[in-house]
This record gives sequence, C-alpha cells and structure tokens, in this order.
Amino acid sequence: MKKIISQVKKDVTISTSAQNVKLKIANEAFDLVKNQIKNYSEIVDIEFGGSFAKDTWLPNDADIDIFIKFKTETSEENFEKISKKIGFAALKKYSPYVRYSEHPYVEASIKKTKINIVPCYDVNNGEWKSAADRTPFHTKFMMKNLNENMKNEVKVLKKFLKSNKIYGAEIARQGFSGYISEVLIYNFKTFENLIEKMCNIKENQVIGITNKKFDTSIVIVDPIDKNRNLAAAISNQNIGKFVMLCRAFQNNPKISYFKIQKSKISKKFWKNLLSVRFDFSDRSPDIIWGQVKRASSTLATQLDLGGFNVLRNGAFVEKKQAYLFFMLKEIEISKIHSKIGPEFFRKDATDNFVKKNISSTEMIWINHENKIISLENRKYIEADKFLQFIIKTNLDKGIPKGLKKDFQKGFKIFVGKQNFSKSIKEAANEIISSDEILLYSN
Repeated sequence: MKKIISQVKKDVTISTSAQNVKLKIANEAFDLVKNQIKNYSEIVDIEFGGSFAKDTWLPNDADIDIFIKFKTETSEENFEKISKKIGFAALKKYSPYVRYSEHPYVEASIKKTKINIVPCYDVNNGEWKSAADRTPFHTKFMMKNLNENMKNEVKVLKKFLKSNKIYGAEIARQGFSGYISEVLIYNFKTFENLIEKMCNIKENQVIGITNKKFDTSIVIVDPIDKNRNLAAAISNQNIGKFVMLCRAFQNNPKISYFKIQKSKISKKFWKNLLSVRFDFSDRSPDIIWGQVKRASSTLATQLDLGGFNVLRNGAFVEKKQAYLFFMLKEIEISKIHSKIGPEFFRKDATDNFVKKNISSTEMIWINHENKIISLENRKYIEADKFLQFIIKTNLDKGIPKGLKKDFQKGFKIFVGKQNFSKSIKEAANEIISSDEILLYSN
C-alpha cells in the first residue's frame, strides 16, 4: 500500500510551471474583482478561498474561488445584486454567467480555469448569515493546520475519490467535497490511516468532536462549527461506496483504484428499465438536479403503490433534458391482487372494509390469521401505462411543484433499451448494473 500511495503522491505533485500558470490566472481574476469593489462601500475586502488558497488542488483541476466580503448590515437583496454586478463587470471579457447555491454567484472561465466570484458576510466565527460565511474560516483553519505532507495526503484522497466517482459536493453527485477531504486528513493525518479507520467504521460514528447528536450514517464534524455535520450532504450510497472502497483497497492495494475505470454497459436487465424523458426550462444545475431526484423518488413510491416493485431508481440531466429511471422487478404484473383487511373481531373496521371493497371484489374471504381478504382486478398491469396515468392525472402526487409546467408541456415514457446517447446509456446503466465497488473487495 505504501508503495502505491507514494506513486500517487508523485502523480498529484504540481510542477512549478503549472503553479505559475495557475497563479497568473488567479492574480488576473483577483485584480479584476479588486478594481470593481472600489465602487461599493458595502464591501469590506476580497480574498481567495477553496483548494487553490490552501494548496490542496490537483494538477489540471483547480477552480479559483474569490470571496467578496460584505458588511453584516448589508441587506440580502443588495448582497446578491451587488455581487452579481461585480462578477459580471470584472469578468465581462470571459462570458460570465450566474450559478446558484444558497445565494447566486458568478462564474466564468479564464484559459480553461473556472473562476467563481462568491459573496459572503464579514462575520465573527459562529455568527453566520449565509452558507458561504464559513468558507473564509475554513480556509484560514486549513492553512494553519495542514502541513505540506498533509496537503499531499489530501491530494491522494481527492484522487481516490475522483477516480471512483464519489467526489463533488454538487447535488448531482452528493459526494465528498474538497473541504471534507481536508477535514478527514486533518483528523486522521494520512491517507493510509484514513483507509484503516474507514474499514472498521461503525454506524453513526463521529469523526471530530461535538456535543450535538446527528442522525446520519456517519458524522463528520466541521472543525470551525461543532454543530455542523458535513456528512449530511453526502448520500448514504456514496458513504457506503467509500467504506467498501477502503476495504477493497486495504485487502488488495492496486494503482487502478486511482484511475477512472471505463463503465461496462449491462444488457441483462434493460428489459426491466422504465424511463421518463422531459424537457425543462432553463434553471441552475443544483435546482434542476434537486427537482429530478425528488421526482424520481416520489414516482417510485407511486409505482410501488400501484403494485410495481421498484428495485432501484435514479435521475439524470443532460443540457435541457431530464431522465427519470426505474428498475422494476416486472414491467407487467398480474391482473389480480389481494387487499388485506382487518381481523373479523374488529366489527367497525370490518364493516368499513367490506363496504369499501364490495363493489370491486372478485372474491372475499377470511384467512387463517382471522383477516378479511378481498381479491380485486387491477386497472393497470403495464408499468408504462400506469405511470402515464399517474403523471397526467395525479401530477400533485408524483412531481415537485417546480417541474409541473415542464411536464405539462409534454413527456415521453420508454420501456427497455432505447437509442439513447452514450451519456444517457451510462446513466441508465448505473441503475441496472451491479455496483462495481462491491465487486472490488471480492
């Protein structure tokens, strides 16, 4: 393991020339923003943040984050309006655009490097007014507490997470952020120690120090805010993948864990796949991803209630099209189904059950557990027709409010394999294939 980690450290070492190129871009962007803030008395200062400021970035893969610090008395309206004005004016040569987190921020690219102009309030530690207010404190904390060796360990961890597609804080991924990577190395000092600890981690185990109770698979405490659980932003699936990857790497250390593996397209379960495609009006990636993930979950519930056993579900966004995926136990189910009623000793409940179902029942009887059973015919036995009915007539039950207008403009449902684009096939394949991470450890 030590030999492989040593090799990866060499691979993630940033050359002096690459550092100089990145520094030049960063200073250009910083000066452009600095020239703009002179016009606004609401602004206290600007500073670098993120992995660039902390020197934990990977070769060819570092955004430049510039934080505009506002006086605390600035209204939220001016906070957003002024930061956007500054971002667009500063980066006007580089086709800037707005991205959204809790608050909007401006993004552009200079020589293939993303520049993020992010507003925050100039607050004291713990007196947060916006989600970004913690970030300058994160930067200062890590600059003080990560030595050069630990920074290299962070880079190894980031490479491990990225190669296995569980890196990234955006809602589309719900993975491990750069800051979480730094916090893990801050706690465990080396990548090797982290692997060892994660192999034996217990449910609800706390990494860090806090007096607050959190209800997540694991807890990763923010060292500058003891009441904040960083793991709350990571999906259970990605936490599970990370634990399994750590076990697999410990059992059989290989350099392949630090290289992106080509996806294998499954064929066996395409016939079990139900897909919904629709176009959506323009909105930020974080917003649309949150909406399509909720739509996938709520429609999966509706399919289950309709008798279609949903084994897995997911969503994918490509440009201005969204896809919802459902892997079903069966695409077509039995015409008949049984409703289980109350025990016959419960007079009122029994009477209500019989009255409610008497007109639609094919057979009714008492089973060996003293319960009333009604055998009925289903209206829909094909999953695609059932889903079509739900979306068209019960939009409130399965679709988030923000997507209603998009669905009302039209949608299409597919069964089985289709002539999807490569990226859509890969996204669908994740739903109908084994999680390869689970196979690594065997």
